[in-house]
Amino acid sequence: MRLMTFFCSALLLLSHGFASADEQQRARQLLQRAVEYYRVQGDVAFAAFSRQGEFIDDEHYVFVVDTTGTLLASGGTSATWIGRDVTEAFEPEVRDGFRQALSGAEGQVLSAEYRWMNAQDGRVERKRVFFERVGDRVLAVGMYLPRATADQAKAFLNRAVEAIEREPEASLRAINSLSARFNEDDLYLFIIDLRNGRYLAHGYNRRLLGVEFATVKDPDGKPVGAPILEMMKSRSEGGYGYRWRNPVTGKVEDKYALLRKTGHLLVATGYYLRAE
Repeated sequence: MRLMTFFCSALLLLSHGFASADEQQRARQLLQRAVEYYRVQGDVAFAAFSRQGEFIDDEHYVFVVDTTGTLLASGGTSATWIGRDVTEAFEPEVRDGFRQALSGAEGQVLSAEYRWMNAQDGRVERKRVFFERVGDRVLAVGMYLPRATADQAKAFLNRAVEAIEREPEASLRAINSLSARFNEDDLYLFIIDLRNGRYLAHGYNRRLLGVEFATVKDPDGKPVGAPILEMMKSRSEGGYGYRWRNPVTGKVEDKYALLRKTGHLLVATGYYLRAE
């Protein structure tokens, strides 16, 4: 049950990002079609799953493993692993999670997240997989979790500022507790108390709480906090570009922060720029 164990233990590694309902529905519908086809065709279905055709939907594809973790079919880049133990493709900390095995009932659709190469952009990105066990086979369909757009980031910031102005203490607690209310795809918030220049809230890294924002630099050594604080002395809103770790991809990427003052708080979010 190693692959089932991987999927279930990976649930412990969830990040606070959410794919669109349409994308999730497409992935689940593809899985349902694959399960129905497999129940009729049995292992003969593997050939259909592993070629371009009805079981490929843009970046969504079906893959199948047995309960030992051996890949039996795949319509994606993991096809090179057919016949091999795919659990070896994942990080040691995920494999260590096998000890925390959870079992899924047959016919129950479960989901988990992990990281895998996206063939469309050549990046290792966070991926959500929906899977269902049928006998001693596990059928799965994965979807890459989306990057937020500039417009999405602006709308997210607007909603956050409104919430903070309406319920400041509750909103700050929710941000620091990593509430899904204040996380969307790869968007999160950070809040600076302009009275002392320190982080008051952060949407994914609580270790920054209390840190002087003016001391913060990006991984390339470019100042981040000091120029933002200087800029916002004379402005109520603004923007600033730098590089930062993307919690979805796990990589340092170009980012553009959107900044807004409300009272003594600087509220900020940022979207990551996709490389051309």
